[in-house]
Amino acid sequence: MDKAHFDQLVAGVKEMKRHMAGKSVRGARASEVADPDVRAIREAARISQSQFAKLIGVNLRTLQNWEQHRTRPTGPARVLLRIVSNDPKAVVDAING
Repeated sequence: MDKAHFDQLVAGVKEMKRHMAGKSVRGARASEVADPDVRAIREAARISQSQFAKLIGVNLRTLQNWEQHRTRPTGPARVLLRIVSNDPKAVVDAING
């Protein structure tokens, strides 16, 4: 790999890091839907991180990263979080059986 290709690769990784942090990146479309406030959603359901992670089928560390805004939920997880945010009581009822 020559220096020009390596420099392009490094620039791409830096741009990806900016995008993952939610910063503006040339060519990337802004999300029209705000990121869910995962911590607020979980707290509204009044359950622990480990219970919530298990309930929605994600790793505990993933949930913690979402709550601390290190990463963002995508795809089906965003939809599930929206459902939970609309009816936190349903989550509690699902846990209690």
